[in-house]
Amino acid sequence: MAETARAIVIGGGIGGLAAAAALHRKGWAVTVLERAPALDPVGAAISLAPNALRALDVLGIGEEIRDLAAWQGDGGLRTPGGRWLSRSDAEAAAARFGGPLVLLPRATLVERLAALLPPGAVRTGTSATLADPGDRDRPARVTAGGEEREADLVVGADGVNSRVRRALFPAHPGPVYAGFTTWRLLIPVPGTEFAPHETWGRGRIWGTQPLKDGRVYAYAAARVPAGERAADDEKAELLRRYGDWHHPVPAVLAAARPEDVLRHDVHHLARPLPAYHAGRTALLGDAAHAMPPTLGQGGNQAVEDAVVLAHHSGDLSAYTADRLPRTTAVARQSVRVARLNMAGNRAVVAVRNTVVAALSQAGPALLLRGFDGIADWRPPYASGRQHAGES
Repeated sequence: MAETARAIVIGGGIGGLAAAAALHRKGWAVTVLERAPALDPVGAAISLAPNALRALDVLGIGEEIRDLAAWQGDGGLRTPGGRWLSRSDAEAAAARFGGPLVLLPRATLVERLAALLPPGAVRTGTSATLADPGDRDRPARVTAGGEEREADLVVGADGVNSRVRRALFPAHPGPVYAGFTTWRLLIPVPGTEFAPHETWGRGRIWGTQPLKDGRVYAYAAARVPAGERAADDEKAELLRRYGDWHHPVPAVLAAARPEDVLRHDVHHLARPLPAYHAGRTALLGDAAHAMPPTLGQGGNQAVEDAVVLAHHSGDLSAYTADRLPRTTAVARQSVRVARLNMAGNRAVVAVRNTVVAALSQAGPALLLRGFDGIADWRPPYASGRQHAGES
Protein backbone atom coordinates (compact mmCIF):
# COMPACT_ATOMS: atom_id res chain seq x y z
CA MET A 1 0.00 0.00 0.00
CA ALA A 2 1.36 3.42 -0.96
CA GLU A 3 2.28 5.72 1.92
CA THR A 4 -0.11 8.65 2.44
CA ALA A 5 1.35 11.95 1.23
CA ARG A 6 1.96 14.47 3.99
CA ALA A 7 1.36 18.21 3.82
CA ILE A 8 2.17 20.94 6.33
CA VAL A 9 0.28 24.22 6.05
CA ILE A 10 1.95 27.16 7.80
CA GLY A 11 -0.81 29.60 8.72
CA GLY A 12 -4.35 28.96 9.90
CA GLY A 13 -6.17 31.80 8.19
CA ILE A 14 -8.84 31.43 5.52
CA GLY A 15 -6.38 30.51 2.75
CA GLY A 16 -4.45 28.06 4.89
CA LEU A 17 -7.56 26.29 6.18
CA ALA A 18 -9.07 26.15 2.68
CA ALA A 19 -5.85 24.63 1.33
CA ALA A 20 -5.77 22.10 4.15
CA ALA A 21 -9.39 21.16 3.51
CA ALA A 22 -8.81 20.81 -0.23
CA LEU A 23 -5.72 18.65 0.27
CA HIS A 24 -7.53 16.53 2.87
CA ARG A 25 -10.28 15.86 0.32
CA LYS A 26 -7.57 14.69 -2.09
CA GLY A 27 -6.34 12.13 0.45
CA TRP A 28 -3.40 14.02 1.94
CA ALA A 29 -2.52 13.80 5.62
CA VAL A 30 -2.56 17.47 6.57
CA THR A 31 -1.24 19.41 9.57
CA VAL A 32 -1.95 23.13 9.98
CA LEU A 33 0.52 25.06 12.14
CA GLU A 34 -0.80 28.39 13.41
CA ARG A 35 1.34 30.57 15.65
CA ALA A 36 -1.62 32.37 17.29
CA PRO A 37 -3.07 30.71 20.40
CA ALA A 38 -6.46 30.27 18.70
CA LEU A 39 -8.05 30.52 15.26
CA ASP A 40 -9.21 34.09 15.82
CA PRO A 41 -9.34 35.70 12.36
CA VAL A 42 -8.01 39.19 11.80
CA GLY A 43 -10.72 41.51 10.51
CA ALA A 44 -14.43 41.71 11.07
CA ALA A 45 -16.13 40.36 7.96
CA ILE A 46 -15.38 39.08 4.48
CA SER A 47 -17.24 39.41 1.19
CA LEU A 48 -17.27 36.33 -0.99
CA ALA A 49 -17.93 36.81 -4.69
CA PRO A 50 -19.21 34.00 -6.93
CA ASN A 51 -15.66 33.00 -7.89
CA ALA A 52 -14.79 32.14 -4.28
CA LEU A 53 -18.15 30.48 -3.73
CA ARG A 54 -17.47 28.15 -6.67
CA ALA A 55 -14.14 27.29 -5.07
CA LEU A 56 -16.02 26.54 -1.85
CA ASP A 57 -18.29 24.26 -3.89
CA VAL A 58 -15.20 22.13 -4.50
CA LEU A 59 -14.85 21.87 -0.71
CA GLY A 60 -18.52 21.00 -0.31
CA ILE A 61 -19.65 24.07 1.63
CA GLY A 62 -20.60 26.50 -1.15
CA GLU A 63 -24.36 26.14 -0.68
CA GLU A 64 -24.07 26.49 3.08
CA ILE A 65 -22.20 29.77 2.67
CA ARG A 66 -24.58 31.06 -0.01
CA ASP A 67 -27.42 30.69 2.47
CA LEU A 68 -25.76 33.47 4.48
CA ALA A 69 -26.18 36.02 1.67
CA ALA A 70 -27.59 39.25 3.07
CA TRP A 71 -27.38 41.82 0.27
CA GLN A 72 -30.84 42.56 -1.05
CA GLY A 73 -32.37 45.39 -3.05
CA ASP A 74 -30.56 48.51 -4.16
CA GLY A 75 -27.02 49.46 -3.25
CA GLY A 76 -24.18 51.27 -4.89
CA LEU A 77 -21.78 54.22 -4.68
CA ARG A 78 -22.50 57.50 -2.86
CA THR A 79 -20.88 60.82 -2.05
CA PRO A 80 -20.32 61.91 1.57
CA GLY A 81 -23.41 64.13 1.27
CA GLY A 82 -25.54 61.13 0.31
CA ARG A 83 -25.92 61.58 -3.46
CA TRP A 84 -25.94 58.29 -5.37
CA LEU A 85 -23.25 58.06 -8.04
CA SER A 86 -24.06 54.52 -9.11
CA ARG A 87 -26.86 52.07 -8.28
CA SER A 88 -26.84 48.28 -8.38
CA ASP A 89 -28.78 45.45 -6.80
CA ALA A 90 -28.23 41.88 -5.64
CA GLU A 91 -30.33 40.36 -8.42
CA ALA A 92 -28.32 42.16 -11.09
CA ALA A 93 -25.06 40.92 -9.56
CA ALA A 94 -26.34 37.34 -9.37
CA ALA A 95 -27.53 37.46 -12.97
CA ARG A 96 -24.26 38.93 -14.22
CA PHE A 97 -21.93 36.51 -12.43
CA GLY A 98 -24.07 33.41 -11.91
CA GLY A 99 -24.42 33.72 -8.16
CA PRO A 100 -24.77 36.06 -5.19
CA LEU A 101 -22.29 38.19 -3.34
CA VAL A 102 -22.13 36.96 0.25
CA LEU A 103 -21.01 38.95 3.27
CA LEU A 104 -20.36 37.05 6.49
CA PRO A 105 -18.19 37.27 9.61
CA ARG A 106 -14.69 35.98 9.02
CA ALA A 107 -15.04 33.89 12.16
CA THR A 108 -17.96 32.02 10.58
CA LEU A 109 -15.97 31.09 7.49
CA VAL A 110 -12.95 30.06 9.57
CA GLU A 111 -15.20 27.85 11.69
CA ARG A 112 -16.76 26.18 8.64
CA LEU A 113 -13.37 25.53 7.03
CA ALA A 114 -11.81 24.18 10.23
CA ALA A 115 -14.76 21.79 10.59
CA LEU A 116 -13.76 20.14 7.30
CA LEU A 117 -10.51 18.90 8.85
CA PRO A 118 -10.03 15.82 11.03
CA PRO A 119 -9.56 16.30 14.79
CA GLY A 120 -6.05 17.33 15.72
CA ALA A 121 -5.15 18.58 12.25
CA VAL A 122 -4.91 22.21 13.42
CA ARG A 123 -2.22 23.02 15.97
CA THR A 124 -2.41 26.52 17.39
CA GLY A 125 0.26 28.27 19.41
CA THR A 126 2.87 26.72 17.13
CA SER A 127 5.34 28.96 15.34
CA ALA A 128 6.84 27.28 12.27
CA THR A 129 9.92 27.98 10.17
CA LEU A 130 10.70 26.56 6.75
CA ALA A 131 14.08 24.82 7.18
CA ASP A 132 14.33 23.36 3.66
CA PRO A 133 11.88 23.78 0.74
CA GLY A 134 12.80 20.29 -0.52
CA ASP A 135 13.09 19.13 -4.10
CA ARG A 136 12.24 16.11 -6.26
CA ASP A 137 14.67 13.90 -4.36
CA ARG A 138 14.10 15.01 -0.76
CA PRO A 139 11.15 16.12 1.37
CA ALA A 140 10.66 19.63 2.63
CA ARG A 141 11.48 20.27 6.28
CA VAL A 142 9.74 22.52 8.79
CA THR A 143 10.92 23.38 12.29
CA ALA A 144 8.08 23.86 14.78
CA GLY A 145 7.61 23.44 18.49
CA GLY A 146 11.25 22.53 18.99
CA GLU A 147 11.17 19.64 16.54
CA GLU A 148 11.71 19.12 12.83
CA ARG A 149 8.98 17.70 10.58
CA GLU A 150 9.24 16.39 7.04
CA ALA A 151 6.54 16.82 4.41
CA ASP A 152 5.91 16.01 0.79
CA LEU A 153 4.37 19.48 0.46
CA VAL A 154 4.65 22.65 2.54
CA VAL A 155 2.13 25.44 2.01
CA GLY A 156 3.12 28.96 3.07
CA ALA A 157 -0.14 30.65 4.01
CA ASP A 158 1.41 32.97 6.57
CA GLY A 159 0.16 36.32 5.32
CA VAL A 160 1.52 39.53 3.89
CA ASN A 161 4.66 39.40 6.04
CA SER A 162 5.26 35.75 5.15
CA ARG A 163 8.47 34.24 6.49
CA VAL A 164 8.03 31.35 4.07
CA ARG A 165 8.08 33.80 1.14
CA ARG A 166 11.26 35.42 2.45
CA ALA A 167 12.89 31.99 2.72
CA LEU A 168 11.94 31.07 -0.86
CA PHE A 169 12.63 34.45 -2.48
CA PRO A 170 15.09 36.39 -0.28
CA ALA A 171 15.85 38.89 -3.08
CA HIS A 172 12.20 39.98 -3.39
CA PRO A 173 11.61 43.42 -1.82
CA GLY A 174 8.51 42.25 0.06
CA PRO A 175 5.39 44.25 0.91
CA VAL A 176 5.12 48.03 0.63
CA TYR A 177 2.69 50.48 2.18
CA ALA A 178 -0.30 51.06 -0.09
CA GLY A 179 -0.72 54.66 1.05
CA PHE A 180 -3.79 54.24 3.23
CA THR A 181 -5.02 52.74 6.47
CA THR A 182 -8.32 50.94 7.15
CA TRP A 183 -10.81 50.71 9.99
CA ARG A 184 -13.42 47.94 10.40
CA LEU A 185 -16.39 47.39 12.69
CA LEU A 186 -18.89 44.54 13.08
CA ILE A 187 -21.62 45.63 15.48
CA PRO A 188 -25.39 45.70 16.06
CA VAL A 189 -27.01 49.02 15.13
CA PRO A 190 -30.62 48.64 16.35
CA GLY A 191 -33.37 50.46 14.49
CA THR A 192 -31.20 51.64 11.62
CA GLU A 193 -32.31 50.91 8.07
CA PHE A 194 -30.19 51.70 5.03
CA ALA A 195 -29.28 50.53 1.55
CA PRO A 196 -25.87 48.83 1.28
CA HIS A 197 -23.35 51.31 -0.04
CA GLU A 198 -19.78 52.39 -0.43
CA THR A 199 -19.11 56.11 -0.20
CA TRP A 200 -16.19 57.81 -1.92
CA GLY A 201 -14.93 61.08 -0.52
CA ARG A 202 -11.67 62.95 -1.02
CA GLY A 203 -8.89 60.61 0.06
CA ARG A 204 -11.42 58.73 2.19
CA ILE A 205 -14.00 55.99 1.71
CA TRP A 206 -16.67 54.44 3.91
CA GLY A 207 -18.78 51.32 3.42
CA THR A 208 -21.82 50.09 5.35
CA GLN A 209 -23.23 46.60 4.73
CA PRO A 210 -25.89 44.53 6.54
CA LEU A 211 -25.24 40.94 7.59
CA LYS A 212 -27.85 38.22 7.71
CA ASP A 213 -27.43 37.88 11.47
CA GLY A 214 -28.67 41.46 11.90
CA ARG A 215 -25.34 43.09 12.58
CA VAL A 216 -23.75 45.80 10.46
CA TYR A 217 -20.32 45.60 8.89
CA ALA A 218 -18.73 49.00 8.35
CA TYR A 219 -15.31 49.77 6.93
CA ALA A 220 -13.38 52.91 6.18
CA ALA A 221 -10.08 53.89 4.62
CA ALA A 222 -8.08 57.11 4.48
CA ARG A 223 -4.82 58.34 3.03
CA VAL A 224 -2.48 58.84 6.01
CA PRO A 225 1.21 58.25 6.72
CA ALA A 226 2.15 54.68 7.57
CA GLY A 227 2.10 53.86 11.27
CA GLU A 228 -0.07 56.82 12.27
CA ARG A 229 -2.54 56.17 15.11
CA ALA A 230 -5.16 58.26 16.90
CA ALA A 231 -3.92 60.18 19.93
CA ASP A 232 -7.09 59.21 21.85
CA ASP A 233 -8.91 56.23 20.30
CA GLU A 234 -9.90 55.02 16.85
CA LYS A 235 -13.64 55.66 17.32
CA ALA A 236 -12.82 59.29 17.98
CA GLU A 237 -10.68 59.30 14.84
CA LEU A 238 -13.58 57.94 12.80
CA LEU A 239 -15.90 60.59 14.23
CA ARG A 240 -13.46 63.30 13.20
CA ARG A 241 -13.13 61.94 9.67
CA TYR A 242 -16.66 60.64 8.97
CA GLY A 243 -19.00 61.96 11.65
CA ASP A 244 -20.72 64.42 9.29
CA TRP A 245 -21.20 61.96 6.42
CA HIS A 246 -24.64 60.78 5.29
CA HIS A 247 -26.95 58.35 7.11
CA PRO A 248 -26.28 55.72 8.46
CA VAL A 249 -22.64 56.67 9.15
CA PRO A 250 -23.38 58.79 12.26
CA ALA A 251 -25.72 56.08 13.62
CA VAL A 252 -23.07 53.38 13.14
CA LEU A 253 -20.46 55.48 14.90
CA ALA A 254 -22.86 56.29 17.74
CA ALA A 255 -23.45 52.55 18.28
CA ALA A 256 -19.75 51.67 18.26
CA ARG A 257 -17.46 51.42 21.26
CA PRO A 258 -13.77 52.30 20.93
CA GLU A 259 -12.84 48.64 21.40
CA ASP A 260 -15.07 47.65 18.46
CA VAL A 261 -12.86 49.49 15.97
CA LEU A 262 -10.04 47.60 14.25
CA ARG A 263 -7.34 49.58 12.44
CA HIS A 264 -4.66 48.24 10.11
CA ASP A 265 -2.34 49.87 7.61
CA VAL A 266 -2.61 48.30 4.15
CA HIS A 267 0.47 46.69 2.62
CA HIS A 268 0.69 44.88 -0.69
CA LEU A 269 3.22 43.21 -2.98
CA ALA A 270 3.85 45.88 -5.59
CA ARG A 271 6.28 43.60 -7.42
CA PRO A 272 4.89 40.16 -8.35
CA LEU A 273 6.86 37.12 -7.28
CA PRO A 274 8.69 35.17 -10.00
CA ALA A 275 6.80 32.02 -8.98
CA TYR A 276 4.45 30.75 -6.29
CA HIS A 277 6.58 27.72 -5.48
CA ALA A 278 10.11 26.46 -5.03
CA GLY A 279 10.96 22.81 -4.55
CA ARG A 280 8.12 21.16 -2.60
CA THR A 281 6.92 24.43 -1.07
CA ALA A 282 4.09 26.61 -2.37
CA LEU A 283 2.73 30.02 -1.40
CA LEU A 284 -0.88 31.15 -1.45
CA GLY A 285 -3.07 34.07 -0.43
CA ASP A 286 -1.39 37.20 0.90
CA ALA A 287 1.92 35.36 1.18
CA ALA A 288 1.89 35.06 -2.62
CA HIS A 289 0.01 38.11 -3.86
CA ALA A 290 -1.08 40.54 -1.12
CA MET A 291 -3.27 43.21 -2.71
CA PRO A 292 -5.22 46.30 -1.59
CA PRO A 293 -8.75 45.43 -0.37
CA THR A 294 -10.45 47.74 -2.86
CA LEU A 295 -11.99 44.86 -4.84
CA GLY A 296 -12.56 42.69 -1.78
CA GLN A 297 -10.66 39.88 -3.51
CA GLY A 298 -7.82 39.08 -1.11
CA GLY A 299 -9.62 36.25 0.66
CA ASN A 300 -11.45 35.24 -2.49
CA GLN A 301 -8.21 34.71 -4.38
CA ALA A 302 -6.79 32.75 -1.45
CA VAL A 303 -9.72 30.31 -1.61
CA GLU A 304 -9.22 29.98 -5.37
CA ASP A 305 -5.52 29.32 -4.72
CA ALA A 306 -6.43 26.56 -2.28
CA VAL A 307 -8.50 24.44 -4.64
CA VAL A 308 -6.11 25.00 -7.56
CA LEU A 309 -3.14 24.03 -5.39
CA ALA A 310 -4.85 20.81 -4.31
CA HIS A 311 -5.59 20.01 -7.95
CA HIS A 312 -1.94 20.60 -8.96
CA SER A 313 -0.40 19.28 -5.73
CA GLY A 314 1.77 16.86 -7.68
CA ASP A 315 3.02 19.59 -10.04
CA LEU A 316 3.69 22.92 -8.39
CA SER A 317 4.95 24.41 -11.66
CA ALA A 318 1.42 23.97 -12.99
CA TYR A 319 0.07 25.68 -9.88
CA THR A 320 2.28 28.71 -10.53
CA ALA A 321 1.34 28.75 -14.22
CA ASP A 322 -2.35 28.62 -13.31
CA ARG A 323 -2.40 31.19 -10.52
CA LEU A 324 0.36 33.77 -11.06
CA PRO A 325 -1.09 35.48 -14.17
CA ARG A 326 -4.62 35.66 -12.76
CA THR A 327 -3.72 36.91 -9.31
CA THR A 328 -1.24 39.42 -10.72
CA ALA A 329 -4.01 40.84 -12.92
CA VAL A 330 -6.46 41.02 -10.00
CA ALA A 331 -3.83 42.66 -7.78
CA ARG A 332 -3.06 45.28 -10.43
CA GLN A 333 -6.76 46.04 -10.87
CA SER A 334 -7.08 46.42 -7.09
CA VAL A 335 -4.27 49.00 -7.19
CA ARG A 336 -6.00 50.88 -10.03
CA VAL A 337 -9.28 50.97 -8.12
CA ALA A 338 -7.45 52.21 -5.02
CA ARG A 339 -6.02 55.11 -7.01
CA LEU A 340 -9.54 55.95 -8.17
CA ASN A 341 -11.52 55.69 -4.95
CA MET A 342 -8.75 57.07 -2.72
CA ALA A 343 -8.02 60.09 -4.95
CA GLY A 344 -7.20 63.12 -2.83
CA ASN A 345 -7.10 66.01 -5.30
CA ARG A 346 -10.36 68.00 -5.24
CA ALA A 347 -10.45 68.52 -9.01
CA VAL A 348 -9.68 64.85 -9.68
CA VAL A 349 -12.47 63.81 -7.28
CA ALA A 350 -14.97 66.07 -9.08
CA VAL A 351 -14.05 64.57 -12.45
CA ARG A 352 -14.12 61.06 -11.01
CA ASN A 353 -17.62 61.49 -9.61
CA THR A 354 -18.91 62.97 -12.86
CA VAL A 355 -17.46 60.13 -14.92
CA VAL A 356 -18.74 57.43 -12.53
CA ALA A 357 -22.25 58.88 -12.63
CA ALA A 358 -22.21 59.16 -16.43
CA LEU A 359 -20.89 55.61 -16.91
CA SER A 360 -23.52 54.25 -14.57
CA GLN A 361 -26.27 55.90 -16.59
CA ALA A 362 -24.88 54.35 -19.77
CA GLY A 363 -24.76 50.72 -18.63
CA PRO A 364 -24.37 48.27 -15.75
CA ALA A 365 -23.32 49.79 -12.45
CA LEU A 366 -19.63 50.56 -12.06
CA LEU A 367 -19.25 48.25 -9.07
CA LEU A 368 -20.51 45.31 -11.12
CA ARG A 369 -18.35 46.05 -14.14
CA GLY A 370 -15.31 46.08 -11.87
CA PHE A 371 -15.83 42.37 -11.22
CA ASP A 372 -15.93 41.31 -14.89
CA GLY A 373 -13.30 38.65 -15.48
CA ILE A 374 -12.99 38.12 -11.72
CA ALA A 375 -16.30 37.03 -10.23
CA ASP A 376 -17.13 34.81 -13.21
CA TRP A 377 -14.14 32.48 -12.61
CA ARG A 378 -14.89 28.77 -12.42
CA PRO A 379 -12.51 25.96 -11.49
CA PRO A 380 -12.43 24.04 -14.80
CA TYR A 381 -11.55 20.74 -13.10
CA ALA A 382 -14.18 20.92 -10.34
CA SER A 383 -16.25 17.84 -9.73
CA GLY A 384 -19.60 17.44 -8.07
CA ARG A 385 -22.89 19.17 -8.73
CA GLN A 386 -22.92 22.78 -9.79
CA HIS A 387 -24.62 25.54 -7.89
CA ALA A 388 -28.32 25.65 -8.73
CA GLY A 389 -29.01 27.87 -11.69
CA GLU A 390 -25.60 27.47 -13.34
CA SER A 391 -25.17 25.69 -16.62
